Amino acid sequence: QVQLVESGGGLVQAGGSLRLSCAASGTIFNINAMGWYRQAPGKQRELVATRTTDGSTNYADSVKGRFAISISNDNAKKTVYLQMNSLKPEDTAVYYCKVVTWNHVEYWGQGTQVTVSS
Repeated sequence: QVQLVESGGGLVQAGGSLRLSCAASGTIFNINAMGWYRQAPGKQRELVATRTTDGSTNYADSVKGRFAISISNDNAKKTVYLQMNSLKPEDTAVYYCKVVTWNHVEYWGQGTQVTVSS
């Protein structure tokens, strides 16, 4: 089992920055990939960025050049970050952390609200 705790959302003006964090604990040795998804009101959940444990990354076209995903490790937990710069009102959504294990089990965080005002 993997437990996820997200933090870092909030309200920011357009052009500003936020950093989201998602700390994974439990059976972290089995994690293959970590990432961020978002869901705006009335829309489907969409991929924002993912990163595998070997360093491969994938970004949505809408965030390339503005967002950066990274992962840090210590003995007890693995944390995935999403640095969001040059934020736009269309980035407003609930952001969810997702972890995938080597045996394809998925875990989701509780979600954190990001609101960008114009």
